[in-house]
Amino acid sequence: MTLKILVVGLGSMGKRRIRNLVKLGYRDILGFDTQKFRRNESSRKYKIKTVKNIDDALKCNPKVMIISTPPDLHLKYANLAINNNIDFFMELNHSSSHVKQIINKMKRRKIIAAPSCTMRYHPIVLELEKLLNKKKIGKILQIHHYNGQNLKTWHPWEDYKKFFVSKKETGGAKELVPFELNWLIYLFSKIESVSANVAKISDLDVDIDDIYQIHAKFKNGIVGNLIFDVVSNPSFRETKLIGSKGVILCDFKEGIIQINTGKKWSVKKLEMDGIALDYMGNTTPENVYEKEIKNFLLAVKHKQKYPFSLDQDLQILKVLDAIELSSKKGKGLIIN
Repeated sequence: MTLKILVVGLGSMGKRRIRNLVKLGYRDILGFDTQKFRRNESSRKYKIKTVKNIDDALKCNPKVMIISTPPDLHLKYANLAINNNIDFFMELNHSSSHVKQIINKMKRRKIIAAPSCTMRYHPIVLELEKLLNKKKIGKILQIHHYNGQNLKTWHPWEDYKKFFVSKKETGGAKELVPFELNWLIYLFSKIESVSANVAKISDLDVDIDDIYQIHAKFKNGIVGNLIFDVVSNPSFRETKLIGSKGVILCDFKEGIIQINTGKKWSVKKLEMDGIALDYMGNTTPENVYEKEIKNFLLAVKHKQKYPFSLDQDLQILKVLDAIELSSKKGKGLIIN
C-alpha cells in the first residue's frame, strides 16, 4: 500500500510495529533510530530503509509517524510530528504533563494524534464486553485484577538494567498501570478515588518501584483491588469479577473465561494468536497489536474514528498521578 510511514525508535516495540505494518501490506516504511545496531537489524530483518538522523527522516516527507521510543521521549517526537503536520501514533504514555502539552499543541490542528489503547483489542476484553452487555452476572460489584510480570524476563534477549522499564521515571510496574487501566475504565467507568501503596519490595538491581497496590472506587460504584508488579515468576494476568448474580474469572495468558452463576462453572477457551518470537510471560498476542495499528491507519484514511483520544489518555494518567501521590501521602485521594 502506498503510504510512507516513519517508525521512530527501532527497539522492541518499533520492530513489532514494522512487523504489524508488513503483515497489513504496507511496504513504504522508513525506520529511524540513533543506535546503529538497531538500524542494521531492522534493515536486515524487514528490508526497510533506515536513517540515523531525524531531520533526514523528515526530509523523506512521511505521511504517518509511529512513535515507538521509550515513553519519556514521546513528547519530543510528537512535537516534531505536529510541527510537520504528520498524523502520528504513540505507544503507551506515562506522563500527564507531556500529554497536556501535546493536547495544547494540537489545538486547531487537523492531524490525527493517536495514543495507544492496545488492550481494547484483546480477545478477553472483547468477550468481557459482550458478557457485561448481556448482564451475565448481573450488576458488577467488585473487580480484582492482578498483573504480575517479571522484569528480568520481560526482554529475555537483553540486560533488564539497560531497558527503559528499569528507569525510575518509566519503571516496569508503572508501565503496567495505564496499560491495564485503559481497558478497565473503558469497560466499567471512570475511577473517582484511589488509595494506594507504591513501593520496592524486591532485590532487583534497579531503582524503581516494583509493585503498585491500588484500592479504587469507580464512578458507577464498583470497588476494585488492582495489583501490578514486576517480581512475579512465572508471570500471569488474571481478573475476577464479582457480580450480583455470579462470578467471572479471566486468565489472559491462557485465553480462558470461566463463569459461575451459582450452580456450576462454564469454561470458554478463546482463540488466541501466538506471541512474538523470543518473548515470554504475559506478552500480549501479536494480532492484538496488528488490530490497533490497522485501526489507526483506517483513521488516517478517514474510514473510521480512532477509538481513544488524548483527552481520555490524560484522564488515565491523572489516575496514575493520584495513585503515586496517594502512596506518597499515605491517604486516599479523590480524582477531579
